[in-house]
Amino acid sequence: MKFLVACGGTSGHINPALAIAGELRRRYPDAEFLFVGTATHLEADLIPRAGYRLETIEVTGLRRRKNFAAIKHNVTALSKFVKARARVRRILKEYRPDVVIGTGGYVSAPVLSQAAGMGFKTVIHEQNAFAGMTTKMLAPKVDRVLLSFPLAHPIKCDPEKCTVIGNPVKSEFLSMTKEEARKELGIAPDEAYVLSYGGSLGATKINDAFLDMARLAAPENAVTFCHGAARDYARMTEALKDLSSDRIHVYEYIYDMPLRMAAADVVIARSGAMTLTELAVLGKASILIPSPNVTENHQYFNAKTYSDAGAAVLLEEKDLTGETLYETLCDLVFDKGRLCDMERACRTLAHPAATARICDAIEALIP
Repeated sequence: MKFLVACGGTSGHINPALAIAGELRRRYPDAEFLFVGTATHLEADLIPRAGYRLETIEVTGLRRRKNFAAIKHNVTALSKFVKARARVRRILKEYRPDVVIGTGGYVSAPVLSQAAGMGFKTVIHEQNAFAGMTTKMLAPKVDRVLLSFPLAHPIKCDPEKCTVIGNPVKSEFLSMTKEEARKELGIAPDEAYVLSYGGSLGATKINDAFLDMARLAAPENAVTFCHGAARDYARMTEALKDLSSDRIHVYEYIYDMPLRMAAADVVIARSGAMTLTELAVLGKASILIPSPNVTENHQYFNAKTYSDAGAAVLLEEKDLTGETLYETLCDLVFDKGRLCDMERACRTLAHPAATARICDAIEALIP
């Protein structure tokens, strides 16, 4: 059995791919897996780190603006797309996968379009309620379109091959209790522990707010922080080096996210689809700060779904400062009754069987 998986760009596309591959590998221990991504983005680190082989292509996304710089960029992007398809064709002819799986993002476009054209079985998974450009392009061509939510806007696709199935999560998010995670990390049961991050590519405004919050929190020494800084890591560590607190920890990338999230009392994060899925399966109270720079402002609506359910506090970026973030956090993290209520509400939003259902749909395509 052979599976080829296309993913890349951000962890929101990479982690679903790893979750699907992990479940397929559990079902087919002797199966072969080949990932296709770029050599310059996060997949170049995360895929080999997870134990999978990665073949790379050079591809980039399109820009929606209509100025000269965007037009020039898009001409280059289309040229790379054509070259990437030629490389993918060689990979497919050599590897001969049983099923080709894509989890969205621009990496999936040349891989699945070429695979479909060559007659391979193909599946695309869309994480968001607003279908991305890649999913819209591939939907008429692939064999199955697996959706996480009912789409806010319809796409050109045979309804019979579209299924709302949920977002996949890695098995590690389902196998660790809060108590076990804290014991492994050396965190006391009654210690206030907060996980924060701005997504796999970072978020400068969240990082800046964290810096200000850390300066407010350090003298009180009442909360332990674990923060993922991504591209701002060097700047943040320099800015925090004069703090004497040993309870503020900043990392470039949080590789053990399931462990850290399981241990946390509160999570501060963007409201991308995969983050929300992970919060739900673990039942975590959160402060959600939607990115205002996404298609259809979909992160705001994601976050509002959770806040309306009583599972999260929605803090818009326009209102974000270190002071407002710390005040919101303290109101939450030290109120155990409210935390329990939010955790219960969050669990009601979980779809823990999604990964298995996705793999069932993939299995149905195996020749």
